[in-house]
Amino acid sequence: MPFIDVKLSKKITDGEKDLLKSDLGKAISVMHKPESYLMVGISDGYDLYFAGNKLANGAFVSVSVFGKANASDTEKMTESICGILEKRFSVAGSDVYVTYTDVENWGWNKSNF
Repeated sequence: MPFIDVKLSKKITDGEKDLLKSDLGKAISVMHKPESYLMVGISDGYDLYFAGNKLANGAFVSVSVFGKANASDTEKMTESICGILEKRFSVAGSDVYVTYTDVENWGWNKSNF
């Protein structure tokens, strides 16, 4: 039950959003989670500030997972996310923050896991 919330300072097209969603769907496997349960949110044109300066091309990515993610998996996922953002949108890794949240209670389809 992963959810990846991506906030990009740059505006992107619907086609680029679809490619990003697909890339993240492949990447989530490094955390031993199936794409079939992945939900992705994408906000573009989002105002992001880093070190007091507005980022023209930066990203904040939040990854929430049901259960406990291990440090090795999150390290690989951060590498994947930064690689995707650099390849697709020329976002430097130094302009990306990635956070991880372990969720104990996760609801779906009228019940909780």
